Amino acid sequence: QRKYMESLSAYARQFLDQMQKPNIEAIDGLPPTIAIEQRSGGHSPRSIVATTTEIWDYLRLLYARCGTPTCWHAEEKGKGKAKSMHVCGKEISASNPSQIVETLVTRFAGKRAMLCAPVVRAKKGYHREVLEGLQKQGLVRARANGKIVDLREVLKEGGENPLGFGRYEKNDIDAVVDRIVLDDAGRQRIAESVETALKLADGSLTVLIEDASSRDGWAEHRFSEKFACPDHPECSLDELEPRIFSFNSPQGACSECAGLGTVNEFDEHLCVPDATKPLREAIVPWRKNGRRMNIYYARQLRGFAALMKVDLDTPYEKLAPKVRDLLMRGSDAAGSRAAIEWEGVLPHLKRRATDTESENVKERLMAYMSQAPCRACAGARLRTESLAVKLRSGTLSLSIAELAAMTVSRALAAVQSLELTNEQRTIAAPILKEIEARLGFLASVGLDYLSLNRTSSTLSGGEAQRIRLATQVGSGLVGVCYVLDEPTIGLHQRDNDRLIATLRRLCDIGNTVLVVEHDEDMMRAADWILDIGPGPGRHGGTLVAEGDMRAIAAHPTSLTGEYLSGRRKIEVPAERRKVAESKAIVVKGACANNLRKIDVAFPLGGIVCVTGVSGSGKSTLVNDILLQAAKKHVLGEPASPGGYTSVKGLASIARVVEVDQTPIGRTPRSNPATYTGIFDEIRKIWSMVPEAKIRGYEPGRFSFNVKGGRCEACQGQGVKRIEMHFLPDVFVDCEVCKGKRYARETLEIRYRGRTISDVLEATVEDALQFFDAHPKIHRMLECLRDVGLGYLQLGQASTTLSGGEAQRVKLATELGNATDANTLYILDEPTTGLHFADVARLQSVLDRLAAKGHTLVVIEHNLDIIKCADWIIDLGPEGGDRGGTVVATGTPEALARHKTSWTGKWLKPVLR
Repeated sequence: QRKYMESLSAYARQFLDQMQKPNIEAIDGLPPTIAIEQRSGGHSPRSIVATTTEIWDYLRLLYARCGTPTCWHAEEKGKGKAKSMHVCGKEISASNPSQIVETLVTRFAGKRAMLCAPVVRAKKGYHREVLEGLQKQGLVRARANGKIVDLREVLKEGGENPLGFGRYEKNDIDAVVDRIVLDDAGRQRIAESVETALKLADGSLTVLIEDASSRDGWAEHRFSEKFACPDHPECSLDELEPRIFSFNSPQGACSECAGLGTVNEFDEHLCVPDATKPLREAIVPWRKNGRRMNIYYARQLRGFAALMKVDLDTPYEKLAPKVRDLLMRGSDAAGSRAAIEWEGVLPHLKRRATDTESENVKERLMAYMSQAPCRACAGARLRTESLAVKLRSGTLSLSIAELAAMTVSRALAAVQSLELTNEQRTIAAPILKEIEARLGFLASVGLDYLSLNRTSSTLSGGEAQRIRLATQVGSGLVGVCYVLDEPTIGLHQRDNDRLIATLRRLCDIGNTVLVVEHDEDMMRAADWILDIGPGPGRHGGTLVAEGDMRAIAAHPTSLTGEYLSGRRKIEVPAERRKVAESKAIVVKGACANNLRKIDVAFPLGGIVCVTGVSGSGKSTLVNDILLQAAKKHVLGEPASPGGYTSVKGLASIARVVEVDQTPIGRTPRSNPATYTGIFDEIRKIWSMVPEAKIRGYEPGRFSFNVKGGRCEACQGQGVKRIEMHFLPDVFVDCEVCKGKRYARETLEIRYRGRTISDVLEATVEDALQFFDAHPKIHRMLECLRDVGLGYLQLGQASTTLSGGEAQRVKLATELGNATDANTLYILDEPTTGLHFADVARLQSVLDRLAAKGHTLVVIEHNLDIIKCADWIIDLGPEGGDRGGTVVATGTPEALARHKTSWTGKWLKPVLR
């Protein structure tokens, strides 16, 4: 990247972020290099899979040039309980007068016709002034609600209501412009009449063709000069342009949600987190305010209870459904069923959030809001007009949002079966070529289960990386070095072959692919392997071995080679813990995302592995349902129930711990010592040194985050950042403290010859020996070593830790603080970034937690972890809309015998 930047002018470089100069002597033969990093898919709610891959841009162009607009006018049909919404759905087309004349003369040649201008459509009133206006323009007849009338007669005799219309009825009036036989000889007269009618009716025309089979002897045909429905002129479109299909453009975005597809609404379940409480205490946002507001709300609630004749001590869940609905949503929502005039808790909170100018109040009220699909666009993000443009694929008529809601595989099939005219096919050919290629690339890297409208922020690091890889595969570049960081993350063993085939294709066309990877299949498929080690941290950093797979496997000192050759391996447990579905946490009716109302039991007291191909519903089941339900039960956290019927068996759980790969801190000031809590103990030790006592130094004196003991020149950071204009920023050690973080007086305090700064620079292994006389610190450091983090510096900034390292720091913290209370641990792919040896250490840590009686639910693709589990829940059979069911449950041996389980197929060989 630096070499490329240096080819630009100094003026251009000042606008670009440049990387630090690498600590190397030289690099020879450096080709153009593209790094496809392992990072999240972006935090913008406007970014989706289709926009990231540019598929959305091509879809917008396709719909703008080949889409068929339809009328989106919706009416209520039926009365009472039979009411339903009916959408017109007629095709909208723009026709100029010449095209209309040509259609009439060729299609209805020789037939009698009446050319009418629709001047009134479904409007209440008597419309005498309209009729008088038509008469002044020389017209003699009109058609009122399907009946032909003479304007002279009705205006002469009808008074104020010449047509006898009902006061509250919606009526139609067409001005009869001409009565004529449609043939080629009368083409000129027809053209003049058509133009007159279009001018009268603002671009609309109704043509009545003589038809004996019709009830009144006339068949009605409608035309429009604009993109407007002849029946509903208010449903009109400007010329179709790609921008009206963009939810990031004001011309295309839904006005209610501004193109986000969701809106923040006050949630009844967040406002009433505990429905068992009495009514006077149940509504939390009406209780947690200032004294005056609390008194006001209590008075309001007493008034409501008196009017509805309910007791304030009645539990909220015992109130009649109608009373609850009226209380929360108000009399406006209840309509004519409302017994009293009542604003409602949720509408009141919404009004308060809108009216207040206090940021604190707004922030507090946000805690009671949740995201809900926008009612106007039903989550489709676009205006109704844009969603009414359709393309036909087989038996389906699809809007752009309906096509984007499909998975990659289904969208590819739909695009390939589009029904287009010859003209449209010519226009669409280059567009479809690009769309099909991109969809094909996504499928080739194992992402065929993703829906195109999936928000990028919900993608895993591996999925986001493979999307970027698919984009690069499509670029067709030659002579490039691609650098990938663990692209197999989140990928099932079944899908590895497809990814490897994609990387092989990149090589075959003349590129170099450099992969940082721990996956065995990837290693075996590689042409050349570089094994770095032999250990982590200061024990590593050398090239242990290089060569093809055979050379690495045969190398005597390569730890990787020992696992590849089978000389060392993670053994299958000689005896598994006895677990059973009879003693379990049971999720009933799980239906969030692609889950299909499944019932799943998570046995207690062991390691439960949730497996399945990518996109089968594992994260939804474990993170979105089980974890959230457990947090609500154990921690009392408010959560919107959804996606399941019930979760039973949580009474057996005293604690719930989520061990994921999110950073352990958001700033460089956070580090393993502060996260695990041992830095508090270390600071106490330094404050007990005799010299510190003489000076009156408290533990806070040894914190680099507060004034007093830290170096104020760098505010405890140890480094200063110097902006270098068109060169990369330079970080230099603080001149005052020389990178030590602390003031000189603080560094004068030593314990066993070391300053507090020396301890932060020490590795976990060094600190183990240094603190052997301090059990609390020593125990936590042992746990960090046991999870394979002996090489970490205690003061290493948390922002520099990988996702796998952050996850293991959390695991070690739990090991060090583990109590006898029954704990539910939720782990999401803990083997990410781990070598075979690290996986073995991780498995021993998991076994130690399970041996204490805790329950571990692990989402995993790694076969070594799966084969050591006590119970497996396999979801599938495929990803996306073809997944979401329980394929098999049981021990690893039982799963290996299952005939339709993809996980079982790959598990069988490793159990031998």
